[in-house]
Amino acid sequence: MTKAFIFPGQGAQSIGMGKALAEAYPAAKAVFDEVDEALGEKLSAMIWEGDIADLTLTKNAQPALMATSMAAMAALNAEGITVADAAYVAGHSLGEYSALCAAGALTLADTARLLRIRGTAMQEATPVGVGAMAAILGLDFAAVQAVAAKAAEGEVCTAANDNDPGQVVISGHKAAVERAAVLAKEAGAKRAVMLPVSAPFHCSLMQPAAEAMAIALDEVNIQAPRVPLVANVSAADVHTPMMIRNLLVDQVTGSVRWRESVLFMAEQGVTDVLEIGAGKALCGMVRRIDRSLGLGNVGTPEDMAKVTG
Repeated sequence: MTKAFIFPGQGAQSIGMGKALAEAYPAAKAVFDEVDEALGEKLSAMIWEGDIADLTLTKNAQPALMATSMAAMAALNAEGITVADAAYVAGHSLGEYSALCAAGALTLADTARLLRIRGTAMQEATPVGVGAMAAILGLDFAAVQAVAAKAAEGEVCTAANDNDPGQVVISGHKAAVERAAVLAKEAGAKRAVMLPVSAPFHCSLMQPAAEAMAIALDEVNIQAPRVPLVANVSAADVHTPMMIRNLLVDQVTGSVRWRESVLFMAEQGVTDVLEIGAGKALCGMVRRIDRSLGLGNVGTPEDMAKVTG
């Protein structure tokens, strides 16, 4: 059995996530405490008892989801399962930061601060209402790329997330994304769903955020990860701090090549995938990408019992 540890991205957040793990495992509680200290605020109180609208704000959701993933990782460590048990780590968008933290490339405090900067910068890169994102269901990546290019008409419209064989997310100017949604249905898509997001992630409209992250990442010490990261932008393994830094900057405006990343890990001999953190969205994607891969997830003490039992 060869494992990969994978970490969820934005959209997986929910009020109360990680609370049961923090109550069951002192090491998990310590993660939330350290993130609170790094940010100078009680993010844990927002996660466990706050308003979902506040938690869903990009500047809060990003560090909150990372904290929940790292709390789950700490619980796994307490049960004797460490990152050294994985052949690869990978994460979806902000989950890439969780993966790097789990692999020891970034400290927990630095990861929390970077994600607060990243979330704020992505939120502020475009005025509210200028951009949009839509999920195109039932067309492959190449078909969606063609639709997006046709819909652009001088504006930005691009395939932003290649999630699985039947789900590609597009991003860009709102009118262009709306045009692409119509064209996608004409091209045979089952559905085109406008997403409730506050900004058009993973497209060139995020360039101001990429510039902010270049500055922030230059001020942080990145270590070589204990196990290779399969990067969103390249869908291949990366080991060196300089390459990691560059790819994290590119990732802000680049496509999340999740489908290819999963296929790459399977081609390298990965047989089982463990999703660490909130929700099970990535497990669903992995199932649609390669049904031969074994799946598990860790977000609650009940999940822990299944994985460690």
